[in-house]
Amino acid sequence: MESIIDIKNLFKTYDSGFKALDDINLQIKRGEIFALLGPNGAGKTTLISIICGIVNPSQGTVFADGHDVIKDYRAARAKIGLVPQELTTDAFESVWATVSFSRGLFGKAPDNAYLEKLLKQLSLWDKRNAKMRELSGGMKRRVMIAKALSHEPEILFLDEPTAGVDVELRRDMWDMVRELRQRGVTILLTTHYIEEAEEMADRIGVINSGQIILVEEKTVLMQKLGKKHLQIQLQQPITELPDSLHSFDLQQSKDGYSLTYSFDVKQEDNGIAALLEELASANLQVKDLHSSESSLEEIFVNLVKN
Repeated sequence: MESIIDIKNLFKTYDSGFKALDDINLQIKRGEIFALLGPNGAGKTTLISIICGIVNPSQGTVFADGHDVIKDYRAARAKIGLVPQELTTDAFESVWATVSFSRGLFGKAPDNAYLEKLLKQLSLWDKRNAKMRELSGGMKRRVMIAKALSHEPEILFLDEPTAGVDVELRRDMWDMVRELRQRGVTILLTTHYIEEAEEMADRIGVINSGQIILVEEKTVLMQKLGKKHLQIQLQQPITELPDSLHSFDLQQSKDGYSLTYSFDVKQEDNGIAALLEELASANLQVKDLHSSESSLEEIFVNLVKN
């Protein structure tokens, strides 16, 4: 699949000397949902700001759908919709005027039918004549999304789009994201709600200290770095592990009624059979067994920690 965003040897050092980005090389595929994860200060917003032409890079090149974001700024920016973290709108403009004006900024001809559909999708149609200052924080976030989509971009950046919003908006927005992808829109999102990335993304990128430390298909990442966990419920509680069980990767619950065994999904011999034999030898009777896999959050935390 061809890339719609191509980033090569990208650096950003601010006047203070802080190096926000350090030799970023990244390609975003056309039509995919790409989740960029990283702790606070990792460089996520700086990277998005450079692609969108808000911040100038210190070195390197960025192309958006074949257009250099520096040399061919207008053409590149017209391909991009951005939903920033900050809620920045004119307090005294109506919702309709705000979204219509944003469409006009990109030279798009008026299309009331499209804007009506957009506002209805975001549950804003009833608020179309309301002034921005009259809206709640969640409603203002919806308007920011409508502004980003007003000129029908081919690339949509969502920078922490659901931070501090209600569950209803979060659900509505992800329904819209799925529909946009079906229409061929490429979506790059940053989020602290890692379960959203786990549910929505096709690929995951992890950035830390200004460097991309991993880019992988989500399913492959889960298989490569994930662990499985076997939770063992005991008939009777134990105060400490028998010596014969110390060689296993076991965690004991506070009440002593359960043990959690973690093992690598790639290993042919997962050690479960040997563990059950040792439990029987230690006269520990098993009441129930339950297996689960590592979440993306666990994988992310371990990657950044390491």
